[in-house]
Amino acid sequence: MEQAKPLPPVSGRGAPTNLRPTRTGSLAHEADGDWLDAAESIDGAPPPLRTSVTAERPKSIIARNVSPDIGFDRSINPYRGCEHGCIYCFARPTHAYHDLSPGLDFESRLFAKPDAAKLLRAELAKRNYRVAPIAIGTNTDGYQPIEREWGVTRSVIEVLAETRHPLILTTKSDRLLRDIDLLADMARDNLVGVAISVTTLDPAIARTLEPRAPHPRRRLAAIRALIDAGVPTQVNIAPIIPAITDHEIEAILAAAAEAGAIRASYILLRLPHEVAPLFRAWLDAHYPDRADKVMHMVQDIRGGRDNDPEFFTRMKGRGIWAQLIRTRVKRAAREHGLDKSFPPLRCDLFRPPERDGQMELF
Repeated sequence: MEQAKPLPPVSGRGAPTNLRPTRTGSLAHEADGDWLDAAESIDGAPPPLRTSVTAERPKSIIARNVSPDIGFDRSINPYRGCEHGCIYCFARPTHAYHDLSPGLDFESRLFAKPDAAKLLRAELAKRNYRVAPIAIGTNTDGYQPIEREWGVTRSVIEVLAETRHPLILTTKSDRLLRDIDLLADMARDNLVGVAISVTTLDPAIARTLEPRAPHPRRRLAAIRALIDAGVPTQVNIAPIIPAITDHEIEAILAAAAEAGAIRASYILLRLPHEVAPLFRAWLDAHYPDRADKVMHMVQDIRGGRDNDPEFFTRMKGRGIWAQLIRTRVKRAAREHGLDKSFPPLRCDLFRPPERDGQMELF
C-alpha cells in the first residue's frame, strides 16, 4: 500500500491526508457543481476545501448482502462519500472504485443518486419482490449535509411510507427530524426502527474525529424528539475507540437513557484497507502522545492485525480488551434499561406501487 502523503491541516475536515486508492474503477457521471464551501478567503487565509457533488445514475438502487452477522439483507445508499468526515468510517475505501482517494476526496467529492426513489419504486413493483426491512445509513450517512439540498433520502422514505415497507434507519445527524412526519407515520404501524450514533460526548474530540457531524447534544435531542413522536430509537456507540473514547461508554449510555432511548448497541473500531493508514495519520496529528498505545490495543482486539474482517468478530473484536468493553456496555445498558429489544418490523402491510401506471387489482 502506498504511504500516505502528509498534507497541511485542513480546517473542518477529518482526514489529514489524501491517501491514493489501492483499487481502481470507472463511473459514468454528470457533474453538478459545488455547494456549501464557496466561502471567500477570510483575513488572507485560504478558503476551506470545497465540496463538489456529482449526480450518479445507477440502474438499480437496492444493494443486497449475505452477511450472517448483520440483521438485514438489503440496503439503500442515497449518497457515496460522506461530508461528515469521520476519520474512522469503514466506507472510505469504496471511493477507490471511483479512482478517488479514501482520504479527503471521500469527504469532499461526493456522489448523489437523484433517481433513487424512481428506481426503488420500479424494484418494489416487480412481481417477484419479497419484502424484508431495507436499511439506510449503514454505509454512508443518508442525512449528511447535502441531504438538505438534494433530498434523496426523504424521497426514498416517501416511497417506503407509501408502500408500507419496513425500514431500518441509522444516522449520526439530527437532520432526520425534518422527516419525522414520515417516520412517525411508519412507526404507528411498526414499520421503522432508528439508531442514532453517538461516538463521544466531548465536543473537542468530536471536532477532529467527526468534524462535520452534528454536535453530540443535538443527536441526543434527536433521540428525545423521535421517542416523543412514537418512533422506536436506540443509541449506537459506533465506534468505540480504545484509549480515545472508551472511557465514555457509561456516560453515553446514561445520557441516551435520559433522552429516552429504548436500547443500546455498539461497534468496536474497524480499520479496513486504507482506513488503517488514514487513522494512523490522524492519531499522529491529534494524539501523538498515545498513538502507539491506541494501535497496540486495536491490534490486541483484532488478533494482532489492524483489522479483522471475519464475520461476527469484526464488529465486537476478540481478546481481553474486547471482553472488557462488552461487559461494560452490557452492564451499563442493563443499569439504564437499555437492554430491551425492538419489536420485529412488520412486513405484512406492504402494498406494491403502481406498475406501468396501473394499480394492483389483487
